[in-house]
Amino acid sequence: MATNFLSTANTFLLPPSSSSQSLSYVYYPIKCSVKRQVNPPSVSKRGLSISIVTSLVLSLGGKGCFVDHANAAILEADDDEELLEKVKRDRKKRLERQGVLSSSKKETGYLQDLVYKLSEVGQAIESNDLPKAGSVLGKGTDTDWVQKANIALNKLSSSAEEKSEVDIFNSSLASLISSVASNDVESSKLAFVTSAAAFEKWTSMTGLVGQLKGL
Repeated sequence: MATNFLSTANTFLLPPSSSSQSLSYVYYPIKCSVKRQVNPPSVSKRGLSISIVTSLVLSLGGKGCFVDHANAAILEADDDEELLEKVKRDRKKRLERQGVLSSSKKETGYLQDLVYKLSEVGQAIESNDLPKAGSVLGKGTDTDWVQKANIALNKLSSSAEEKSEVDIFNSSLASLISSVASNDVESSKLAFVTSAAAFEKWTSMTGLVGQLKGL
């Protein structure tokens, strides 16, 4: 679009000289047209802001992913190290336990006798033959086989969890003897299941489950 600069003609008169003649000059303005230059496409402020923000997000996002991966690698390495240490501790405990069991043949024999006693009592209770179960159990927890079983249980228990199972076993065994003596079939069955489960769990925790027959 052209822009026109127009003006009316202006006459410039020189002041009269001493002579009688006067000169006059007439100025005619020049008609000019200036073409607007076509500027290259510009980026709006909004577009520039979006571009900058996007670049920052992508940049920070990339760094975040890198940091996340790095942290994950560190945590994974820590987990692997902890797992390795746990394996070493478990192996050491297992070797120590095997050494204790190897040197406790007498106690293992007591426990094997306990397995046989519980098996006989269980078969008798299942048949509702409480008199036979009572003859195997005896009249109380001070019988010889119960005392020997407790010697073995206490010697081979090293953790609080194992000792807790021993307490459960002794409590349920006492209840079993009392229920059988009272000719209470249902209570006898319940007490037998509880005592047998506690003993079986204890043997699993101590590593004896594979060394005793009848489990």
